[in-house]
Amino acid sequence: MKQNETAAQAGLPSWLQDGTQDGLRTLLQEKRYCWLVTGAAGFIGSNLVETLLLLGQDVRGLDIFATGHWHNLHEVKKRVGEAAWSRFAFHEADIRDADSCAKAVAGVDYVLHQAALGSVPRSVKDPKTTNDVNVSGFLSMLDAARQAGVRRFVYAASSSTYGDEPNLPKREERIGNPLSPYAVTKLVNELYASVYSRTYGFHSIGLRYFNVFGPRQDPDSAYGAVIPKWIAAMLAGDDVQINGDGETSRDFCYVGNVVQANLRAALKEDLAASDVYNVAVGGRTTLNDLFSIIQAGLATHGVHYAKQPVYQSFRAGDVHHSQADIAKAVRELGFSGLFDLRRGMTEALSWYLAFIAGERSPA
Repeated sequence: MKQNETAAQAGLPSWLQDGTQDGLRTLLQEKRYCWLVTGAAGFIGSNLVETLLLLGQDVRGLDIFATGHWHNLHEVKKRVGEAAWSRFAFHEADIRDADSCAKAVAGVDYVLHQAALGSVPRSVKDPKTTNDVNVSGFLSMLDAARQAGVRRFVYAASSSTYGDEPNLPKREERIGNPLSPYAVTKLVNELYASVYSRTYGFHSIGLRYFNVFGPRQDPDSAYGAVIPKWIAAMLAGDDVQINGDGETSRDFCYVGNVVQANLRAALKEDLAASDVYNVAVGGRTTLNDLFSIIQAGLATHGVHYAKQPVYQSFRAGDVHHSQADIAKAVRELGFSGLFDLRRGMTEALSWYLAFIAGERSPA
């Protein structure tokens, strides 16, 4: 590792400084690979880019800014420093374009495929575009990676795949019927990955994310996730709206857990040619409890929100309860869900406050 790059690693994410991650950190610091991160300007993608650059890796990013933002990449550049940033190359392209996918993946060791149109409500409103991006785009990138001979293709799957399967916690081998067009697209991704394994022997790993939150999650998106939207509402003194009675529960997962899972899924040897893993912490938090946790966290920063939430109807396509069994990921990937909701919220809240309140310029 070059000396001028070692200094940048002082800013490694806190989850990666934990002693349980020594093996993963050492593995990446000792050997340089070339990685392609699709959706690199998005929430999860930009966190992956940042971590890989801080660990001395060569990184390519691909994004068309349908949901990602330049300011996410600008923030990564400031955080990693010029020396690390020089190892990043960006392709502004659409994953539905096969030629662009082929160019982006040429010479790449590992693909971390995060590009997609998320959101159940968006898919209900516009199922065709969701399918075009999440299925046709996925297939374009999967096939480009296969033809380029990448070592492994790791892709963002989704807990929405469990659909109406009623049992808790959710186990990988037991799924129900999809409840939204978005869930259908994510199930099709898994089916294509499995077919590519059986037909071509191509190695891919799907990571079923459960309600990810953390730095760079967009609070202004029309289809934004609940945590940044609620924080933004509380800071503005606006109403916090809860769909349903508030007893709906989720397994909220800090983005550091997701980055760790991606790196482990890419690098772990002796995995099946195609498999899926839950990525979460194995907990359950109701929306009412989440409201109280955010409210209390803001109070420690001097922000006192006194309003009660406003309850609305359940949204079409939403599941009422979700909780992951992460035993398979722990056993086979060496995954450790270091950040539960409260620890993750502590880590993320200062970023949310600075970004939403305008205390730090995102540009």
